[in-house]
Amino acid sequence: MTDTVGQPAWMTARSAVRVMDALEAAGGPDSARFVGGCVRNTLIGVKVDDVDIATRLTPEAVTKALEAAGIRAVPTGVEHGTVTAVADHTPYEITTLRRDVTTDGRRATVAFTDDWAEDAARRDFTVNSLYARRDGSIYDPSGHGVADAKAGRIIFMGEPEQRLREDHLRNLRFFRFHAWYGRGSRTPRPWRRVRR
Repeated sequence: MTDTVGQPAWMTARSAVRVMDALEAAGGPDSARFVGGCVRNTLIGVKVDDVDIATRLTPEAVTKALEAAGIRAVPTGVEHGTVTAVADHTPYEITTLRRDVTTDGRRATVAFTDDWAEDAARRDFTVNSLYARRDGSIYDPSGHGVADAKAGRIIFMGEPEQRLREDHLRNLRFFRFHAWYGRGSRTPRPWRRVRR
């Protein structure tokens, strides 16, 4: 059985539909997916405050696609692949799939990719590495993200030590996410290796 978030209001909102229609008009079906917190929060029944989108389109193609659809495009982090769409006064952060080339413990030099699994591999936790297609079906590259979210487990993607070397702030993010989303009486075990 395929995991799904169904068709929540944030996904079927007119503004979200306009943005996804614009991206798919340029990149084809399934060239953009909802990602991260909106998927995680929907799975566990927590309010969704913002909606992020990942796409195979480059930032330049995203900008052109949005403008062609009459949607404002704001270059909020183009060097890292991020353009913010503002549709009907609602912002959507759209980031091109990417992989890290180099990191210095805080900032990364990235290269764009069209591989969803490669993009997921650079993310921090399995619960943040979940992608939802427009029909609500979930792509879970780690194979554990959905289960971890439902069980309240905050587990690093891939090798924890590598994730922490890439970005030292992930130390703080782990404890913050565990406080917000972690459950259970046992001591958290962030060091379990997730095999892809």
